[in-house]
Amino acid sequence: MAATRPARPRRTGVQIPARQLSAGAARCRRKFLRFFPAAFRDETYLDWERNYKWRAHEQWMEALNRAEHRRLLDEERFADVAARAVAIESRTNLLFSFEKMALRDAVKTSAGARDFAVGLYDLLYEPGQIATKFERWRDVVAELPRRQTRVLTWPVLTVCPFIAQPDEHFFLKPNVTRLAAREYGFELQYQSRPTWATYSSVLRFAETVRRDLRDLRPRDMIDIQSFIWVQGSDEYEE
Repeated sequence: MAATRPARPRRTGVQIPARQLSAGAARCRRKFLRFFPAAFRDETYLDWERNYKWRAHEQWMEALNRAEHRRLLDEERFADVAARAVAIESRTNLLFSFEKMALRDAVKTSAGARDFAVGLYDLLYEPGQIATKFERWRDVVAELPRRQTRVLTWPVLTVCPFIAQPDEHFFLKPNVTRLAAREYGFELQYQSRPTWATYSSVLRFAETVRRDLRDLRPRDMIDIQSFIWVQGSDEYEE
């Protein structure tokens, strides 16, 4: 997700993948490497796509790591948890402005902040099956107070887990991800209403991409999400 784009992507030799790829996967790989010839270590890639997301993760680990999040819950400082999460996200361009507003409004009340803080800790740090924890988190977000814009959207639902745990969670922008899946040749099981079935399908898509790109050494879901963003975003039209 970048602020400035070149008129044309740079042309370079394409690296040979470690395994035979489908036609769609190979085409997506070539597109990514035309923009970023050094792949996930490309300086332009780091500047445009990775560094700001990783900085947000580092800020999260300072402000809302497991021990700190637990301490704030034990002291019933739910508003502090919510404020820290919102502040970290606000320094990124992951959410649209109306989504940022929906999230801020949802945690302004004491009840909203409490439900958000407890529900997020449960998703990130409590033991249990990821499917069950994800659906509980979905239900928490669905019940958060709403002012003008609905809160339960895929981007709002997944942005904090993605920032907090980029080794595990994916940030889902529906239109871009669906277009990227079509380009890649992956049959994404998508529903607009958030469900575990859709999210698990997205995670399978991400894992397929990670496996296909393993010779390019993607580090985490930040790299996978960025690759998928390049495929589906009009910021990277050729």
